[in-house]
Amino acid sequence: MTKTVHFTTLGCKVNQYDTQAMLEQFEKHGYAVAQNSNAADVYVVNTCTVTGTGDKKSLQLIRRCRRRNPQAELIVAGCLAQRMGDKLRETGARLIIGTQHRAQVVELLEKAIAENTQIVAVDDVEGVPYEMLSIHNHEGHTRAVMKIQEGCDNHCTYCIIPSVRGTIRSRPIDAIREEAQALAVAGFQELVLTGIHLTSYGRDLEGRPSLAEAVKAACVEGITRVRLGSLEPRVANEAFVEELSKLPQICPQFHLALQSGSDAVLRRMKRGYNTTQFLAAAERIRKAWPNAAFTTDVIVGFPGETEEEFEETLAFSQTIGFARMHVFPFSPRETTPAAEMPDQISENVKAERVKRLIALGDELAKAYHESFIGKTVPVLLEENHPEGGMVGYTPEYIHVSVPSGTPGTVVSVRLTAISGEGMTGEIAE
Repeated sequence: MTKTVHFTTLGCKVNQYDTQAMLEQFEKHGYAVAQNSNAADVYVVNTCTVTGTGDKKSLQLIRRCRRRNPQAELIVAGCLAQRMGDKLRETGARLIIGTQHRAQVVELLEKAIAENTQIVAVDDVEGVPYEMLSIHNHEGHTRAVMKIQEGCDNHCTYCIIPSVRGTIRSRPIDAIREEAQALAVAGFQELVLTGIHLTSYGRDLEGRPSLAEAVKAACVEGITRVRLGSLEPRVANEAFVEELSKLPQICPQFHLALQSGSDAVLRRMKRGYNTTQFLAAAERIRKAWPNAAFTTDVIVGFPGETEEEFEETLAFSQTIGFARMHVFPFSPRETTPAAEMPDQISENVKAERVKRLIALGDELAKAYHESFIGKTVPVLLEENHPEGGMVGYTPEYIHVSVPSGTPGTVVSVRLTAISGEGMTGEIAE
């Protein structure tokens, strides 16, 4: 009988990529994806530890998988596994695997089973080479995530990620091109290029290729859209914007991680840029793509954040006109400088500020969507809508519902109205 595996993934797009790479390793060894999550032979939880909430959700899911089928084998993988290591033995996991050795996940599991033991495959991530994982399938049939960079050297005062993901490592240009070609052959039309710190791409490689060169390498025949993951404003200099503007596949949706609209808070965070530089980057991008969508992450309630500093974030967010904002309350992480800073903000104040910033984000998103009403735009159809018709995305990552269509096709759609967090439209003749 064919053994089955069930994956649960938390956190970022990098984790989504790592999950798909591990899943394909299981498929190579004859496993099938479990159709019923209550009846899998192996459960894999790919964890997140970027916030306290990530830790909590990861541990809850680990316990839930154990309850679903106590006889099944359990693998705990990813950032929380990297951080906690041996402490996760108490979960009963057969294999605890950090942010390396994912290509050996099946061999390590089978070794642990054969020896009737637990294996903790968690090594020091400092100075390790780039782990050459690869994928040939992904969620749905139109868009695939491709990881091209790993690790971060920034050490922002609030962030635990360098300690669990290690220093920067980059995927070589030729390997990016090869995987893009394989995904194009597999039928994908859109690639999302992701990494832990994409802005650092290439610094560790011979010749120091730029991120723009990596993006060009992904623009192979058959790939009609290339979308970038999270960036910092310093990467969006004139040369970068000019190079990308020559590539017709580039999606004009840019995730520029703001974190705070107050220069004083940005200095305490050690972000390495200020709001003037952020605004200049946005203006360069808008000059090349006038309708560009800017999405972002913002941390609310960083230690010492005054009401005035928070209001600077509100004002600056309005100045940029974000199309979507991901708002997080500050979460102190053990061993980070921010956890020890004075003037920690109370949970009540954080919650109130989060609510206000989310409300502004909703207003800005509505205004951005309204600017598209009546416009005809290309929509890459992805899947059936639960209530009938099809859904897909514009290059700006606007979620669009249409009455009919075929998955994997690009259709011209006249956008007619806002619907929830997306829009509805009619197929243009």
